[in-house]
Amino acid sequence: MAADPPIRILLAKLGLDGHDRGIKVVMHILREAGMEVLYTGRRAKIHEVVRAALQEDVDVIGLSLLNNNHLSISKRLLEAMRDANIDHIPVVLGGIIPESDQEPLAKIGIASVFPVHSSPSDIVARVRDAALRRCANARSDSF
Repeated sequence: MAADPPIRILLAKLGLDGHDRGIKVVMHILREAGMEVLYTGRRAKIHEVVRAALQEDVDVIGLSLLNNNHLSISKRLLEAMRDANIDHIPVVLGGIIPESDQEPLAKIGIASVFPVHSSPSDIVARVRDAALRRCANARSDSF
């Protein structure tokens, strides 16, 4: 019996935010958990993230945002994903995210939010959960 393929996650730093230490730590945490991690590098553009998600057939997209622009950037990314017909891919978001913004982010379609100081085990569990929900939705759509 073949093992399930690893979860594929695309990590991105959108916009002008150049601080990438946190996303690199998360990248290592997810790899240690057995996930296949692709990283766009710093200062990615929304269309680059969408193109990479399409080309790499990822299960989850993870954003790291530290510039207090998370709500508008998330809306623009989700809109671009809808336009490209990949809005079935869950998006998770980490960084400096005020608690008051977590509900509005969930309402626009962000699958999970990881504020600073989220535990590695919580990050891994919630990324896995987002990927599994995507797989379950894909199976139910095919019937």
